[in-house]
Amino acid sequence: MSKHQFQTEVNQLLHLIIHSLYTHRDIFLRELISNASDALDKLKYLTLTDDKFKNLAFDPRIDIAFDENDARTITVSDSGIGMNEQELVDNLGTIARSGTRSFLSQLSGDRRKDSNMIGQFGVGFYSAFMVADRVEVTTRKAGEESAWRWTSDGKGEFEIAAADRDSAGTTVVLHLSDDGKEFATRWKLDEIVKKYSDHIAFPIYLHYTRTEYDDKGKEKGKERKTEQVNNASALWKRPKSELKEEDYKEFYKTIAHDDDDPLLHTHTQAEGTLEYTTLFYVPRHAPFDMYNVDYRPGVKLYIKRVFITDDQKDLMPAYLRFVRGIIDSEDLPLNVSRETLQHNRVLASIRQASVKKLLGEFQRLAAEDPERYQQFAEQYNRPLKEGLYSDFGNRDALMELVRFKSSSQEGYTSLTEYKQRMLPDQKAIYYITGDNENALRNSPLLEAYRRKDIEVLIMNDDIDEIVVPTIGTYKDTDLKAINRSDAGEDIAEEDAKARVDDAKPIADRIKRALGERVKAVKVSVRLSDSPSCIVVDENDPTMKMQQLLKSLGQGEIPEVKPILEINPDHVIVKRLADMSDQAMIEDVSFLLLEQALLVENVPVSDPAAFVKRLNRVLEKAV
Repeated sequence: MSKHQFQTEVNQLLHLIIHSLYTHRDIFLRELISNASDALDKLKYLTLTDDKFKNLAFDPRIDIAFDENDARTITVSDSGIGMNEQELVDNLGTIARSGTRSFLSQLSGDRRKDSNMIGQFGVGFYSAFMVADRVEVTTRKAGEESAWRWTSDGKGEFEIAAADRDSAGTTVVLHLSDDGKEFATRWKLDEIVKKYSDHIAFPIYLHYTRTEYDDKGKEKGKERKTEQVNNASALWKRPKSELKEEDYKEFYKTIAHDDDDPLLHTHTQAEGTLEYTTLFYVPRHAPFDMYNVDYRPGVKLYIKRVFITDDQKDLMPAYLRFVRGIIDSEDLPLNVSRETLQHNRVLASIRQASVKKLLGEFQRLAAEDPERYQQFAEQYNRPLKEGLYSDFGNRDALMELVRFKSSSQEGYTSLTEYKQRMLPDQKAIYYITGDNENALRNSPLLEAYRRKDIEVLIMNDDIDEIVVPTIGTYKDTDLKAINRSDAGEDIAEEDAKARVDDAKPIADRIKRALGERVKAVKVSVRLSDSPSCIVVDENDPTMKMQQLLKSLGQGEIPEVKPILEINPDHVIVKRLADMSDQAMIEDVSFLLLEQALLVENVPVSDPAAFVKRLNRVLEKAV
């Protein structure tokens, strides 16, 4: 017998499970059955594709038994692939994924939400400690002679010892705690299996003792019974006409480890050149690891109902990584290697058709149920924007699906809706980018557009800086960033040239004071209330893009200097024309630049110098 310490993250997880997390404790059985089903899937695949396992006697099944007397146990057993000693340590003593700390940091204390995350993260086994104060796992790896028993009370360590098991598979015995004893009944276990696991594709048998009574109600004996309690068919292969909405919802909860209903689903059974079935779901809430590099793929691949893989990220493009579901192909060979899947033409065709189907469903949702599509956009708008950059073939469809915030509308708006609201003489679709929505809405750059009732799209997702400039036009209308120097020309007043000429000496004076801190100082044709603003040249990266590149490790990029625009009608700028104090001219010029930077959420380069400069000006003003 050997003793092992749980990985630190497992200890944290177990502490949360045992002491605080769960109200939906019945999901422990869903998670154990799900693990057993995965083990059966893996062995089934090997018996069909690997010569070493083809002669193995394989009777796929899951058995559940319970003791409702003094021992109070629940036993879940499978005839799947099993584990060896090292795999017991790796699978039941550690959390291998690198996103573990991120996962733990996202546990919110909201019991319903956190219980969903446990299952989605793939550590559902530990939910057994919600109802048990001791867990035993006896297992034997297919193709090996040795069996092993893993035992733990969930309090910091576990033991592994040699054991006996007649055949491959795993048996989990839960020694129920006082709080968990309510689950050791036939009716409770039958109810949970039907609720969560009816669509598991392998038979689940419940073992129980039935008491016989005579016609006078007296007990005349007991009989040991075994009863299959699930449907045990691949739901996605059943005709759609046989399935009810509730069937789809319960199957989703099984494969996604989610207690909420999905936002939508789409079920396709294709026949013709290619024969395949897909069943896809969109979760109501975005998966917690959607922005992790090592996100967990949500689509499983089957071939002729044989499970192949659930960790192939190429089954869906990255921007649809939130999709959950099944792809089942009749045309792929069972022995296709996972390494060659990403280059397989059949799978590429299925993927291409599936992406178009999903985007079509999103478009249908947007047209038929705008309120529900608003919920969808709140969760998945950003990854869809990634598709604009990465999936050129579906860009037109994605352009209709992405949503943006607006200077004149509540909530999200589409590009189509924006075009419908454009003024008759408006020349472009105008937008402003940055990382703070409130700062963008209050940017001085918006002043002239508001004055002319021109709508501006507010783009505060970091990805907007990368994606939107690559779009260029939408239905023959240019998309134009208002934080670029040439955008103001579109909305200039008729007398703008005269105003610019009159104020040019002031701009030259400020440029001499600022020197190389700015690329140029120009007289603005778009400011009305603010004294100054910053923009960038047409071909230069914006201030936000520069910050983004630096955050991505591009520290060696050349510094791009901003262009300072000044408002010739503002009192501060007007007073600079007659000012003779050169030190004061310099201080005011720098303050005009630095306040413009701060308004755009760009930090000033020397805060101490900024404060000293501000104090000098204040001393003379008060």
